[in-house]
Amino acid sequence: MSHPVKKPSVEYIILIAMLSSIVALGTDIMLPGLSLIGSELGAPSENSVHYNIILFFLGFAFGQLVVGPLSDSFGRKPIVYAGITLFILGCLLSIVTENWTVMLLSRALQGLGAAARIVAVAVVRDEYEGRPMARVMSVVFSVFILVPMIAPAIGQFLIYLGGWQLTFVFLAGFAATSAIWFGLRQPETLQPEKRRSIRLTDIMSGYREVILHRSTFGYTLAAGLIFGAFSGYLGTAQLIFHNVFNVGDMFALYFAVAAASIGVSSLLNAWLVVRFGMFYLTLIALFVATISSALFCLILIGYGGIPPIALFMAWLMIVFFCMGIIFANLNALAMEPMGHMAGLAAAFIGAASTFISLPFASLVGNMFNGTVYPLVVAFALLGLATLLAIIWTEGGIRKKH
Repeated sequence: MSHPVKKPSVEYIILIAMLSSIVALGTDIMLPGLSLIGSELGAPSENSVHYNIILFFLGFAFGQLVVGPLSDSFGRKPIVYAGITLFILGCLLSIVTENWTVMLLSRALQGLGAAARIVAVAVVRDEYEGRPMARVMSVVFSVFILVPMIAPAIGQFLIYLGGWQLTFVFLAGFAATSAIWFGLRQPETLQPEKRRSIRLTDIMSGYREVILHRSTFGYTLAAGLIFGAFSGYLGTAQLIFHNVFNVGDMFALYFAVAAASIGVSSLLNAWLVVRFGMFYLTLIALFVATISSALFCLILIGYGGIPPIALFMAWLMIVFFCMGIIFANLNALAMEPMGHMAGLAAAFIGAASTFISLPFASLVGNMFNGTVYPLVVAFALLGLATLLAIIWTEGGIRKKH
């Protein structure tokens, strides 16, 4: 039976967008203060500050594997409450700690709790399907895309106002507000008769089916590879803009410009995909991102790895425009054969792609050497690897989606 089509209210859109944005806010708001946090808490080296982001994503990856099945069994609202509670506890631990290791553990705990964001997508899926669902998610995403554009500026302002600890106070307050609002205004969308059993054998059987499906596994691998380069950027963006280009307080502005490229292309993808299809559109975007990164590597030789910032931003905006298209389509391609177990499949795809990305992101962070070489090389090599993964998945460039 199809769900009745209803027009979502402005309140509903904002509420879902708030829950969906917790992960982006939890990473991007930290970026202006990464070096400061590392120096005050005794990070082993300047390059180690990227682990603040890596551990958050690690917790997020593990959390998704748990949150997906639990929300299908116990309902959406209890899992949101539990996840937000863990997230707030992690924020409180970050505020009071004076130890780098404890900070990393608290960030992992925040990531674990932030995995509750995938419940927001499940809530929309419960109430809408097909084109109405796509329409709702497009509107949600148009609100959500503001977060990576403004989060670093918010973080920078809070650091000036009361130190880096205030960023975690803001995160805890934002999460608590979202949970309370969700609890008061959003009804439970998964009725008891539609809930699945929590038997471990059923869950493992589902995960096994996802892993053994060539298309789903292949596109998950592809998503993880290219996300490795993007996560490497998140972990080193503050070092690059501050240490390489000396932009100072303008960091938030440069970051917002790059993030805007992703937002514009993601919204444009909704129109382009109708004409070109997900498969070929993704290949084109990957080809452009990979070739432009390879050519930029050659250009960097003439600058000793430190180009003019205008040239770097031009490359970054081209690549990030492609990333918006790639990210929008790879997840859909991975999910396409999994309509009969969408919740569990979405949890696995999100978690597995994150796990795959983390070693590459960590490598980019550890190889930072005062130039932009490691980041640009990462996008070139991982872009090529992603292309090869897609070609392997499809058995050649022949399938149209």
